[in-house]
Amino acid sequence: MTRGIGRCRNMHTQYSSRQLVEVPMSPTAWIAGFRSAVIRPDEQIKLAESRAFTDQTVRQVLHLAGGGARVRVGLTNRYGKTPLAIGAARVALCKTGSEIVAETDAALRFDGAEQVVVPVGGEVLSDPVDLAVSAGADLALSLYLPGPTGLATFSHLPGEIAYIADGNVADEAALTTVDEVPARFFVAGVDVLAPVATPVAVAFGDSWFEGFGTTIGANRRSVDFLNARLERGWVVNQGISGNRLLTDEIGEPGLARFDRDVLAVPGVTSVLINFGINDLILGGMAGQPPATAEELITGFTTLARRAHAAGLTIHAATIGPYGGCVYEGPTVVETLPIRRRMNEWLRGTDVFDSVFDVARAVEDPERPDFIRPEFDSGDGMHLNDAGARAMAESVDVTVLFG
Repeated sequence: MTRGIGRCRNMHTQYSSRQLVEVPMSPTAWIAGFRSAVIRPDEQIKLAESRAFTDQTVRQVLHLAGGGARVRVGLTNRYGKTPLAIGAARVALCKTGSEIVAETDAALRFDGAEQVVVPVGGEVLSDPVDLAVSAGADLALSLYLPGPTGLATFSHLPGEIAYIADGNVADEAALTTVDEVPARFFVAGVDVLAPVATPVAVAFGDSWFEGFGTTIGANRRSVDFLNARLERGWVVNQGISGNRLLTDEIGEPGLARFDRDVLAVPGVTSVLINFGINDLILGGMAGQPPATAEELITGFTTLARRAHAAGLTIHAATIGPYGGCVYEGPTVVETLPIRRRMNEWLRGTDVFDSVFDVARAVEDPERPDFIRPEFDSGDGMHLNDAGARAMAESVDVTVLFG
């Protein structure tokens, strides 16, 4: 178990002038302010382990992309094998670490009840809570799990800490004697009551969105940096580290989860996609051949067609460099020409509303198949904080929301 990594930022210093939210009067709507894409706990390839809980409280920090006058929280048992009992659930603004701002603490209710059972494969949405939040706020969600829960549906590499304590201490201002685990459990998302015209984009893809390689607990994912650049609207993060577009390995493939993780997001107006690296090299870990350029082009085109049919704009990233990744071997070497061909196609195609050239933004000019040393997290395949910022800066924000 990991201890001492990651802390909530002080709530009084974290907001920029763009992120301050005036409580809207009318008209308003429920739109996504935070999302967390989940995977099953028994994936064939494991980048992180899930947990099971019995008589424990889990306090989790949810870094909000958008704010509003009220909140409601979605919980998921999508991949659970038994019904999930929630003995108590509370939300509050985060102060620091596992400590909350006590005067903002409120119980979550579900159809008026403080307890709920989430069915196998299901989700529940809490009743609204009168808690005004700003974009960039850290919301603390505390769940008491009487259990046994079985292995949890979870987000395996979210770049944030879950604080786990024994017993029902969901209403405690600060948790003591906790385990700190860099994962997120049973969380689907947070909706906020915001002006009805607020545009929302979904960052849909792999670890380059989810944020693996960036500083845990610091909110320095590419999506966080992108949100800091926006003058209106926000981007919620549906990245899954290790996710592929075409086939399952870690998480359902992008083509399969598009309806749930993009089209079903309340308020969505556009989508950014970042896929390809795992389709090319992850299959080698399971003895599968890499995707071909033709297969990837068909997959990307299918996403564009489905987005446009739903009235969304869609913006695609070129496939980033990975020539120096720690898995370097025949699979990496053999797939680099496919990556180059895909990027040529992406730069020239008109099937998307825009293409943001992540590859050129982070590649080493002397070795374009490799990440620039100052952007490399250390494994040759993922971006550090500076690289995540460069990725965000490659997006043309003037076309994101039309």
